[in-house]
Order: sequence, then C-alpha cells, then structure tokens
Amino acid sequence: MKLIHQKDALIPLVKERRTPAKIVGFVPTMGALHQGHFSLISKARSESDLVVVSIFVNPTQFDNPDDLENYPKNLDKDMQKLKDRFENLIIFAPDIQEIYGTLPKAEHFEFGILTHKMEGKSRDGHFDGVGTVLKKLFEIVRPDKAFFGEKDYQQLVIVKKLVQLLDLDIDIIGCPIKREANGLARSSRNKRLTGQQREQAALLYQSLQKAKRQFGTKRIVDIVADIKMDFERHPEFELVYFEIADADTLATVQTVEKNKKYRAFVAVYIGKEVRLIDNMALN
Repeated sequence: MKLIHQKDALIPLVKERRTPAKIVGFVPTMGALHQGHFSLISKARSESDLVVVSIFVNPTQFDNPDDLENYPKNLDKDMQKLKDRFENLIIFAPDIQEIYGTLPKAEHFEFGILTHKMEGKSRDGHFDGVGTVLKKLFEIVRPDKAFFGEKDYQQLVIVKKLVQLLDLDIDIIGCPIKREANGLARSSRNKRLTGQQREQAALLYQSLQKAKRQFGTKRIVDIVADIKMDFERHPEFELVYFEIADADTLATVQTVEKNKKYRAFVAVYIGKEVRLIDNMALN
C-alpha cells in the first residue's frame, strides 16, 4: 500500500510499473469508503495488474457549498480500511491545489441532453465538474481501465461520453450497485443519516422494485404517478424526481419500445439535508 499526494510522484511511479503487457486499473473516489467502493477495487484488481485508487473530494462538482462542507472526509480512516482489505494498491490523495492550482474552476463539456436530465437538471454545473476532475485524473494516472458504480448511473453514461469526447483509450467499466440489508444503496452520504433515516430510506429501493414489478403491465405515466403518491405519504422525504428513461440515452420515456432497455431513477432529500439517489434496470 503506497500513499501519494503529489502527481509528480505518482506519474513516474505508474510509468515505471507499466509495461505493454500490464493493465493499469483506476478507481476514482471521494473517500468515506464503504463496501460499494471495495467492490469496485476488487473488480479492478481482478482485471488489472496495477490498481490506483484516488481519494479526492472534488469542489467543482458541488453546487451547494454546505453539501461540500458537510461531505464526510477522513483519510486516515479510509487508509486503514484499505490496508485491512487489500495489498499493493497505490492511493493518490491530492489536495485541491495539486489538482486545480490556485483557482478551482470547471471546464465546460458538450455532453448534450445528458446534462439536462435528472442530476444535471437538479444540480447546475455538476457534470462539468465531474468531467473536469476526471479529465485531470485520467491525464495523471493514464489508466487502461476505470471502474465506476452503477449507483451513479447517469455519471457512468457521462464518463463514457467524456472518454469519447477526449478520444481517450480507456475502457470504462460499470459495476453493480451494492446495497445495505434493507436495500438502501451504499453511499458515502449514508454516513450522515440517523438510524431511523436509514430505515426510512429503504423506500427508495422499494419504489424501484415496485416500478419494476409494474413495468410492462401499466402505463409509464401511471407507474410514475403511483410512486410519487407513495412519497407524498411520507413527509420525511422531499422527492426531487422519479423518472423512467432509456438506459442508453437517459431520455425520459412515456412508451415502451421493443429491443430497448429502460431504467427507473429516483432522487430525494431526507430530513431536508441529505440527498440520496438510486436506480434500477427494469428490463
């Protein structure tokens, strides 16, 4: 396990260990590591010869300063978790100046309709921030493969688009969502939930399961209306959106076509402070 804070130290180390026959895998994270992250790292280790894990809370993807301030950060704890579970990882934990210099600023990317849907619609500039930091990290690590969880499915689609826009030879690997016992998708933000809120948050998973059961038997407009009514019955939630969309384009749909894949997406605030998202394949 090697912890590096400067890119000038990381770049030659990866270059030294890289050979034409070796695969470099990369798992970008914002820390507060949990089982979902560990599953990504395990997947990376199974498909790579060298694995780099970044821990960096990226300021340019937060549209809410309070959310950035409250995001859980504990590098020592994260390092201990990694040491307990893995060997031979390279951990890259830069500070903001190391990535952005003196002025953190997001670059604009032409992601098209992807940035105007769901998370992009709700969080102004979010995906420009994601694209900016990943572009910088990809330039530093130069991975052959990068691993992302499907919990942030819209982000996964946008990362694939980013690689196309930048003409990067990186294979983007989507990995299944890891869930808690009650179905709640594992997330660093879960650390901010009370015990009661963790139990209440099972409603997100239940709503997705309900949509999946009804998909193909009811009109999409009726499924969405039914789910929205469920959340209205629970005042502890503020529903941001519940949508059924094309799994490839993320375009919201009203009718189902053959030979296309669809997913349901949900975002809520619980307790008016913690924002949770989830999604599920419907067919």
